[in-house]
Amino acid sequence: MTIEEHYKAIAPKLTNWLVATGSSYDDACDLVQRAFLKIWEIRDDLRDNDSAVAGLVYTIAKNLRKNVWRDDAKIAFVEEIHEDAAGATQPAPSPSDAAYLRGRIQKALEQLPPLLREAYTLFQIGELSIREIAHETGATENLVKVRIHRAKQKLQVLLADLRPE
Repeated sequence: MTIEEHYKAIAPKLTNWLVATGSSYDDACDLVQRAFLKIWEIRDDLRDNDSAVAGLVYTIAKNLRKNVWRDDAKIAFVEEIHEDAAGATQPAPSPSDAAYLRGRIQKALEQLPPLLREAYTLFQIGELSIREIAHETGATENLVKVRIHRAKQKLQVLLADLRPE
């Protein structure tokens, strides 16, 4: 496959994975572009193995994001407080509110141990195969399956109150 074909196949999944694991959409798009620029720079050294390229792109993007987060940790941000004109408090979000649900899922994912979170998000959001995740993480395929299963179990417990009765 050409780099362009790899980009078309991997970029949407990688962007979704980056957003689901804590990056803003704009940052995720930037990281994907930067990761593929790195791939372009080393294109002559790549083997003609599609899963190896996918794993390499994910690794590059993950490392680029770590660098961004490390640099951002040195900057202090102050959150803005928003109140309406009368100073009234906003009602608690409804469980049917999409932003509320997304926030709950994000917090639940953050509570997972890092190895479980990585395997689960690469599988569910990044849409990588078990084999690709094993190659990416250096774990066996069976261990990847166990990590995904355990992550699902923990998420069911953490989000149990959202299930319809």
